[in-house]
Amino acid sequence: MELGEKYNGEVIDFNSEGLGVVKIDNQVIFVDNCVIGDTVEFEVIEKRKNYYIGEMTNIINYSKLREKYAFDTSKLGGGVPLINLKYEEQLKWKEKKIRSDLYKTLKIEYDIEPILGMTHPFRYRNNTQIPVGIKNGEKTIGYYKRKSNEIVPIEEDILQKEIGDKIIKSIKEWMNKYNVEAFDRTNNKGVLRHIGIRTNQDSLAMVILVTHTRELPYKNELVHKLVSETGSVVSIYQNINTDDKVKYGKEFIHIFGKEYLTDFIGDVKFNISPESFFQTNSYQTEKLYDIVKKYLAPKKSDVVFDLYSGIGSIALFIANDVDKVIGIEYTKSAVKDAKRNAVENNIGNAYFYQGKVEDLLPQLQKKEGKPNKIILDPPRAGADKKTLFEIIKLNPETIVYVSCDSATLARDLKILLENGFEVKKIKPVDMFPHTTEIECVVLIQKGTKKCSLEGLI
Repeated sequence: MELGEKYNGEVIDFNSEGLGVVKIDNQVIFVDNCVIGDTVEFEVIEKRKNYYIGEMTNIINYSKLREKYAFDTSKLGGGVPLINLKYEEQLKWKEKKIRSDLYKTLKIEYDIEPILGMTHPFRYRNNTQIPVGIKNGEKTIGYYKRKSNEIVPIEEDILQKEIGDKIIKSIKEWMNKYNVEAFDRTNNKGVLRHIGIRTNQDSLAMVILVTHTRELPYKNELVHKLVSETGSVVSIYQNINTDDKVKYGKEFIHIFGKEYLTDFIGDVKFNISPESFFQTNSYQTEKLYDIVKKYLAPKKSDVVFDLYSGIGSIALFIANDVDKVIGIEYTKSAVKDAKRNAVENNIGNAYFYQGKVEDLLPQLQKKEGKPNKIILDPPRAGADKKTLFEIIKLNPETIVYVSCDSATLARDLKILLENGFEVKKIKPVDMFPHTTEIECVVLIQKGTKKCSLEGLI
């Protein structure tokens, strides 16, 4: 296979990033902007150790699994690689991926409950960060092209709520009218580098203007424009950030409206600050938490530890059904939000501690009592090995694991299975339609095998 040459092949699968998988003469090629079942023409643009990267140049035969509409995924910034695949087929692929990841590590074929999809899988994102920059000498607002610093301009973002499109349009017009500079990553100069948009279920919005400079020119004009033209912007912040490695800097300056955006999960009210972590898909979050509660089977005598508890959303959701719930979270601002949200909801049996989960677990069981049930909701990288060690020592009757990465889930389950626990139920939830991401809730309970702390000591 030669670089720069064109080849034809059938797409037989997606890889973990949502690129089409084509095989020709035992060579694997990952091709963009296609779906399973397409026959495509592509140009080989890169050679890696075990595979090639191809750029799709033509669709020779369209797959029966394609949606009737067609999006050029390269113009959507690469964040929605499955969008041209029929939604029911997306769900089938995600179920298959979970089975494959679990079997690859555990060598067990689990009965997985049907994945919970969305009725209307668009306009579900309540939190977006949109880059601002220069492209071909013009100010550009859009998303980064896959594995690139090139910004793909957007007119409409089909995943965020419609208010987001109005906000971007207003900011773009303001930049052009007052000649406000977009941040130029080639010379590290300019003013506006990102736009953060947070929305609630009522489509009210918080806007975060991420600037490279402390000065935000024509700030009052922008505030007036956003508020008057959208009718839904209720909070505006400026964030000062000079670091390309992070979306937000440490300093937030409140410049208009409310300090927090308010949203609900079930009957629980949450005040969300600009930097708070909050589930991105409000519509599916309550359904996800209902599954967590069902698997937890809470009783009034239960002491529950919620590990990697964030702003306390799961802990507060189940608090009224248990004796007490203890949240442990490393991020200081999230713990502050969790405590404030507990007070806001008059919940007096939820307690939140800041620090590393693996360090606080042994201390808190002495202070708060030994938990009989644990909720484990780690980041994409999975649970720390020491955290699993401490959980196994606690030997709870039930663990409910909420995973956003089935590969790291499988790795962590292997350790728990080797040390006396059994997987009872697995329920995938599609929190992010059109992407390759999958949320998964797993019910884990004590089995008959004796705990050995195998693989941890």
